[in-house]
Amino acid sequence: MHSTTDRLIEHLGQMGPLVVAFSGGVDSTYLAAVAGQALGSEVLCVTARSPSMPEAEAAEASELASSLGLRHLVVDTYELDDPRYAANGPDRCAWCKTHLMDALGPVAQARGGTVVLGVNVDDLGDHRPGQEAAAQQGARFPLVEVGLTKAEIREASRALGLATADKPASPCLASRIPYGTPVTLGTLGRVERAERAIKRLGFSDVRVRHHGDVALVEVPEVDLSQALEQRAAIVLACRDAGYTFCSLDLEGLSSGRLNRSLD
Repeated sequence: MHSTTDRLIEHLGQMGPLVVAFSGGVDSTYLAAVAGQALGSEVLCVTARSPSMPEAEAAEASELASSLGLRHLVVDTYELDDPRYAANGPDRCAWCKTHLMDALGPVAQARGGTVVLGVNVDDLGDHRPGQEAAAQQGARFPLVEVGLTKAEIREASRALGLATADKPASPCLASRIPYGTPVTLGTLGRVERAERAIKRLGFSDVRVRHHGDVALVEVPEVDLSQALEQRAAIVLACRDAGYTFCSLDLEGLSSGRLNRSLD
């Protein structure tokens, strides 16, 4: 077994019953799979379903948990009803994680367990107020506690044969909306429709940044030439989603792009 996984198994085995915040992404899937090895039936994966999570992601999470033989629960969260979240200030993620913990905390408490999140060491450098909010409500970050980076998690995931080893990151849809622009159900839906249509064109990793009537499309730098070749189809996808204008970001996709406004 991969030495990284051995270390994590030993660490998780000392933590007792766990409730894994399970999005079906690289980090939470690796954490859940290894937790299952360490603690068996004492592990429960919980997916928080809300308008800020693409429907396809929620469905994939359920299928993935089942394929791994993990117990799985879906709960609904209602952060969009919280004016502090909807206002979309720099602290938006804090209110999101507050609602997540409000949903997962009682589940863990009933099981005498701990809520764990798939946060890795690389996540610590960016603006992530949600991590602090979750920690204040009792969540732990085992991947950080063991000192794992994203690259190490992907490598260990490949060794375990996890389907998510090379899965692109998929942050919540609200991360496409600039701070100060309210998060609404309509805006989230517009972003989701545009991204879903562009992915159908063959792009596995895409962000549609919402700037009013303008959709700013980001794809990895290596895919920019393909995007230019398919520009008419991409424009149509954005217009069908409700945008008047469509622009391609020539820098290429970059996680946390909207945090530049905080510098």
